Amino acid sequence: MDITGSVALVTGANRGIGRAFTRALISHGAAKVYAGARDPASVVDKDVIPLRLDVADEEDVAAAAAAAGDVSIVINNAGISGNATRLMEGTFDGARQAMDVNYFGTWAVSRAFAPILARNGGGALVNMLSLASWASNPRFPGYAASKAAQWSLTDALRQALHTQGTRVVGVHAGFVDTDLSTWTDSSKISADTVAELTMKALAGDQLEVLADEGTRRIKAALSEPAIPQRGF
Repeated sequence: MDITGSVALVTGANRGIGRAFTRALISHGAAKVYAGARDPASVVDKDVIPLRLDVADEEDVAAAAAAAGDVSIVINNAGISGNATRLMEGTFDGARQAMDVNYFGTWAVSRAFAPILARNGGGALVNMLSLASWASNPRFPGYAASKAAQWSLTDALRQALHTQGTRVVGVHAGFVDTDLSTWTDSSKISADTVAELTMKALAGDQLEVLADEGTRRIKAALSEPAIPQRGF
């Protein structure tokens, strides 16, 4: 699809990958970008439109859909780590919150904006997924589970929205250099790289972005027998 002249919405747009998405959309000629954030005042760029949007709040999602009825691109980027939940100890609160935001939040936004995308010619729905959608890790089982669920949702959306002309794109990456990954010294790619690869996927009508070598390796290994350590 042609990004030039499009109208887009990015969730979790005030920092990290979300802000990189807004900058990339503007750079590629988007006419208008709504920057969704729980606190609109945290959106610092003057060439985007701040929009209050907590994806886990049904009223916020409905209000955002009413305010942004002209969009042709929706990027579901908002997410949390849920790292407070450990695999073998502690409460499940962090994992439940990760599922609520990463999975149900993406589902709610997609459901609210699907009719809008259809009305505006189909457009594109982009879900920011993860390498963790395919390979869990005992350090963050709640996050990985939410991303696996989000990947499943993405496939369901792709099938359901095909008939209305909406292209559903899944973006997978390992560690990205944002606040979410400050806890690890593992190799990271930049948020700008993820955003630019996503713009290329939209322009090239691709359905999937594999943003780094680790992600490509894990995707290629999905058909292999299960092993105890697949880590990343």
